[in-house]
Order: sequence, then structure tokens, then C-alpha cells
Amino acid sequence: MSNSQQLPSSVFIFGCGYVGTALAKQLLAAGLRVGGLTRNAGQAAQLRQLGLCEVIEADLDAHDWHGKVAGRYEAVVNCVSSAGGGLAGYRKSYLEGQRSILEWAKSQSIGPYVYTSSTSVYPQDGGVTVDELADTSAAPATGQVLLESESLLAGATHLGAWYVLRLVGIYGPGRHYLLDQLRAGGGPIPGRGDYALNMIHLEDCVSAISAALSAGAPSGIYNVADDAPATKETVLGYLSEKLQLPTPSFDPTKISDRLKRRGGRMPHRYVSNAKAKAVLNWTPKYPSYREGY
Repeated sequence: MSNSQQLPSSVFIFGCGYVGTALAKQLLAAGLRVGGLTRNAGQAAQLRQLGLCEVIEADLDAHDWHGKVAGRYEAVVNCVSSAGGGLAGYRKSYLEGQRSILEWAKSQSIGPYVYTSSTSVYPQDGGVTVDELADTSAAPATGQVLLESESLLAGATHLGAWYVLRLVGIYGPGRHYLLDQLRAGGGPIPGRGDYALNMIHLEDCVSAISAALSAGAPSGIYNVADDAPATKETVLGYLSEKLQLPTPSFDPTKISDRLKRRGGRMPHRYVSNAKAKAVLNWTPKYPSYREGY
């Protein structure tokens, strides 16, 4: 899954939610010294039980946590999620959070710095395939915040290497939105069934981060997706057959509450993972939804 290069001996994870906690478990199992920061007290308690060497409770965009990190770390992973509150929440978590970490990192000797961004920066439509060179100038407002945050990282001169991992939709244990839609029934599913679903399993998301940490590859932007994006109707058709549920129908005139919270638009494009596979020497364990579900 990751390449044969060696992982750093210590990693500090900012944003220990769904992805960050899974990553911490894997790194601890590999014998690394792992620290973490979260704004959630309950999550902090869970992280301490996992065995992290230190856990800081703080808002990432503040600077008062800088002096609370006791250890020194070879690598950083920033996988923070939005604090909520619309566009202002995006700026608080992603942009100001990134700025705060980079300021703190000046007092460290950070080698690889991995940042989990999102493929929501790609506005393309019409069923095209996008790679890391695709135009992002027409990204939605939330995507523009992510692009600003990526640029801050790319412009930092005090890091050994940086990797922006643009993630597609993540699924896995405890995160099964599509299955919930099917099981709920109650009429057509909002949105178009013939639009692309780009997905990645949690385990593969974590393995991609590990690959970046150990790659020794050139700094840059990498898409993280599985090998076989498919349309929503194809994926849900497969799942309905597997669960012996009625084949779903779709209503393109409706928008799901989940999508409304994310800007209300689902572009129809397929995300290529070719660069990450070739340069980071990463291969997803679950190459498609069929293996993942």
C-alpha cells in the first residue's frame, strides 16, 4: 500500500477525527511516537486511551497551543475538518488553522508535512476525467478556501517536503451514507443517478497518508481516489442488490440536505489517482466500491 521507504519516527496529527484517529492507530501499531491536537474533549480522551504520547485540546486557528506541544516531531499531518458555520468556518479551520500550524512548525524540524485537502476544488462537469493539472480557477467558494490553504503550504520554505492529498468522498466503518439512503427508503433519492461518485475507503485514505509520509517523493499535489469511480445509480444499484432492497430511483430536481451544507452542487467528473499511484507508489486495497462494501 505504501512504498518501501521508512516512516518518520514521530508524527503530530492535527485534527484527530474520522481520518486522523484511524491514522493514529496505524502509526502507533507501527511503533511511531504520535501526538495529536483536537478541539473536542471527548475525542481527546479517546486519543489518550489509544496511547498518544501527548494530546492537546485547542482550536487550531489559535496560537496559544504552540507552547503546549512538549515534544519535537519529524512529520506533521493536517487532516482537520471544518468547524462548521459555513464559509467562515471553512476559513477558520482550513486557512487560519494551516497558518497557525506553519507558524508553529518554524520552531520544529519538520520533514514531510501532509495536508488532506479535497477534490471539491475541481469544478469540472460533463463527465470528464480530472487530474492534478485540471483548472481550479472556477472552484466554489469553499474550494477557493482550500486552494488558499494549499498555497500557504506550498509557499512555506521551512519544511523538508509537503504533500497535498486531495481526497474524494470517504466511506468505511461508521460512515455509510449511501447505505443509509437505501435503507431509509421513502421515495426517490435526491440528485441525478447518472452523475459520478468518486470514493475512497478509510483504510486506503490512511495508507495514502502513510505513503506520502514515507515516500521521499517530490513535494506536490496528489489526488486520492479509488481505481474505479462509477455513477451513483451504478453504485446504489449494486448495493441494493447486495442488500436485497428495491432498486432506487432518483429525483434530479431535489438536493439532499447533506449536499446543501456543502454548497448545493455535485459536479459530474471522474477523479484520476494515477499520479499518487505512480509517484507515491500507493495502491488502494479497495480498488472499487465492490471490494469496499
